[in-house]
Amino acid sequence: MKTYICSNLFEKFIKNPMFLVLLCSVSVAHAQLPSYAYTFESNFEGNSNSHLLLVDQNYLVHTVYSKSPADFKKTVGGYYELKNDHIIVNLEFNSNFSMDSITTISIPYTLKGNQLFLELEGNKNQMNTGPLTSQDLDGKWLMAGRVTEEGENRRDTTRPRKTMKFLHNGYFQWIAFNTETMEFFGTGGGSFTSTDGKYIENIEFFSRDNSRVGASLDFNYNLKNGNWYHMGKSSKGDPLHEIWSSRN
Repeated sequence: MKTYICSNLFEKFIKNPMFLVLLCSVSVAHAQLPSYAYTFESNFEGNSNSHLLLVDQNYLVHTVYSKSPADFKKTVGGYYELKNDHIIVNLEFNSNFSMDSITTISIPYTLKGNQLFLELEGNKNQMNTGPLTSQDLDGKWLMAGRVTEEGENRRDTTRPRKTMKFLHNGYFQWIAFNTETMEFFGTGGGSFTSTDGKYIENIEFFSRDNSRVGASLDFNYNLKNGNWYHMGKSSKGDPLHEIWSSRN
C-alpha cells in the first residue's frame, strides 16, 4: 500500500496530469474544508481537462475528465482530515489503483480567507464554486436495495462492495468500489436537479461508456426515514426502483 504525498509542486508527477496538488484556503479555525462542488479547467501539454471536486465536512472526491472528446480520466475519493497543514485523504477508491497502488493522499494546504485554489504545474488556479444551493437529495448515499413485486429487498451497506452517490451544490457522482480490495467498478456524474419529487441527471462523464455523455435521465423520488426511493429507467433503458440510504 502506498501513500502519495503531494509536495514540491508536481515534481514527482509532472508528466501525469492526474496527480494534483491542492491548496485549500479556509480559516485557521476551521477543522474542515469549505463544503462545495468545485469545478475548474486545466491544460497540460495541449490536453484540456475538466475537474470536479466534491467536498463536504468529512469526504472528498476528485474526478478528471475531458469534455471534447468525451473521455473519463480518473477519480479518487475518501474520508479526510486536516493535520499539520496537510489534507490527509484515506482513499476508499482509486480508479488507477491497479497501476499506482495508492491508498492515501497527503495534500499540503494553505489558509486564505474562504477561497479554494488548486496549484498545478506551479500555477494557482482559482476553483469555481457558483452560488451555494441546497436541494432535497444533497449528501452521500449508499445503494441499500431495490423494491420488487414482493416488497423491499435490502442489502447490507456495511459490506466492502459499495455503490455510493455524492450529490452537492447541483453536481452528482456515483461510484462503485470495494473498500477492502480497492477494486474500482465504475463511475459517472455531472449536474442534477431534485425538486418536487422529480430528479434529473445530466451526464458529463461516464467511465464505462463515453458515448453516454450528454444524456439526461429523469426519475421520480421520495424521501422516507432517511431513505431515498428512486424510480425510473436506467441509462440502458431498464426499469428500476432503488433504495438509497444516507451515509455520514
